[in-house]
Amino acid sequence: MTAPLTAERVHVRAPGKLNLFFEVGPLADDGYHDVASAYQAVSLYEDVWAEPALEFTISVSGTVDVASVPEDDRNLALRAARLVAAEIGHPGGVHLEIVKHVPVAGGMGGGSADAAAALVACDALWGAELGMHRLQRLAARLGADVPFALLGGTAIGTGRGDELSPALAKGRFDWVILTSAEGLSTPEVYGHLDALRSRPDIRPAPRVPEVDPRVLQALRAADPGLLAEHMRNDLQAATLSLRPALREALEEGERSGALAGIVSGSGPTLAFLAGTPEGALDLQVQLSAAGYTALHVHGPVPGARVVRAA
Repeated sequence: MTAPLTAERVHVRAPGKLNLFFEVGPLADDGYHDVASAYQAVSLYEDVWAEPALEFTISVSGTVDVASVPEDDRNLALRAARLVAAEIGHPGGVHLEIVKHVPVAGGMGGGSADAAAALVACDALWGAELGMHRLQRLAARLGADVPFALLGGTAIGTGRGDELSPALAKGRFDWVILTSAEGLSTPEVYGHLDALRSRPDIRPAPRVPEVDPRVLQALRAADPGLLAEHMRNDLQAATLSLRPALREALEEGERSGALAGIVSGSGPTLAFLAGTPEGALDLQVQLSAAGYTALHVHGPVPGARVVRAA
């Protein structure tokens, strides 16, 4: 059984992420790919409130289009709540209220952030005190990006992306992200990458993916210029092939003063690195004037954290 209830309502905030580097290995026999990723948590957040209920229920709203977000057991946050209840033998349920700000199916891990927030919220609501190690173990059962949404900061992910090692990142990195009204299916993007790699003009899959050490050097040195030179995303070719209009947006961002632009994860969100906070604000204004939905964010920021328990 769980410890006594410690709060009537818990509010947890969890960040979206950017993949500063993403190398994808070949398709394995189990249908998955090994990857090597440099993740950075950024200041675009998901908010989750948890309160006691007889059953497991969920409601979803937000500043982004949430029409495609399920409100049943297909939702990672609801599955996360059930995992915590099963782990501690909690006999009741929970109602989760999710307010989304990270683009849905945008390559920034919004659903994973919801799941991480639900793990932390239920742990606090039920007084479980599971600790980070046990929460990470539960997170890994929910998807490759959920453990990082718990950890936050900057980290290297290997294996399926859920084998995490914190990376030293000094200072602040400023980004302008361009969001898209229509998301992309991650399995579709991976499948398209596999198809493209059958062509001789596409970079072949590395046998053992690894993060470029110059990316780690740039993070340690707080050097956005060096990072801009070595950012890479193996999924970018597939994403741009599926959404050719994104190529024009990437070029527009770089013409407008970005140090570099990259597709975030499987896309279609684009991330542009700026040299300074002021440079990011200028870039945001220029891209907004060009008709894009542009947001200024920064990283690294912490992972899922309790904001308030009452």
